[in-house]
Amino acid sequence: MDDSVYLSVTPDLAIPRSELEYRATKSGGPGGQHVNTSSTRIELLWDLPGSTAITEEQRERLRSKLAARLDAEGKVRIVASDRRSQGQNRQAADTRLAAVVRAALVIPKKRRATKPTRASKEKRLSDKKRRGERKRERRDIDD
Repeated sequence: MDDSVYLSVTPDLAIPRSELEYRATKSGGPGGQHVNTSSTRIELLWDLPGSTAITEEQRERLRSKLAARLDAEGKVRIVASDRRSQGQNRQAADTRLAAVVRAALVIPKKRRATKPTRASKEKRLSDKKRRGERKRERRDIDD
């Protein structure tokens, strides 16, 4: 896929750059006096409800996992202001969006309940018995 047209998230998922909205604002980050006059902070907005890149199932999963990053309209908001230039912050925002979406789409494996093995039960009981004996040996014996 072409990086200039799509933001690659996973091998199966790429977000069209036409769905991404970039805003440049004044940054409070590194750069000293220069920062006061240049807009290097990048705010990246992705219209999750209107996206054509994802399925309805993925949309629901992203909506629940990324609830803290959504604004009132349901857009995902990523901010990058740690670099000195607008271009670098733009790349950082792209990378963060891809990482956040990738992590949110991972479906965790379901835990299968297991029973403790006979050996582990026996070890636990023998350790318990040994601890009890050690405590018994510490006691004062009344004559």
